[in-house]
Amino acid sequence: MNTLIIINDAPYGTEKAYNALRMAMMLQKEHPEVEVRVFLLADAVTCALPNQITPQGYYNIERMLRAVISKGGHVKACGTCSEARGLKGLPLLEGVEISTMSQMTQWVVEADRSLTF
Repeated sequence: MNTLIIINDAPYGTEKAYNALRMAMMLQKEHPEVEVRVFLLADAVTCALPNQITPQGYYNIERMLRAVISKGGHVKACGTCSEARGLKGLPLLEGVEISTMSQMTQWVVEADRSLTF
């Protein structure tokens, strides 16, 4: 079984990325047989930038994404969205791949369930 989580919002400002990654991490913890895939769209592509510094006690999206990847999760970021936000050529977190809408479409078709945040 695999679950696709699509994130559309920036890493901070709302809690959509935070809640999406909480869901991904809990799926991996409680249902290790489930393959978790995360696709970053729109402002969510900035979730994949390294060196995020947040106040003490505040959630950190970079750490959360790294946790998902370290447990075997797959994370891709929309290339068009990344280019539109000036991220082309910038390093992303290790394990995050620049991708395409075609790949996201393939993931949707292959997913047993898709969640959007």
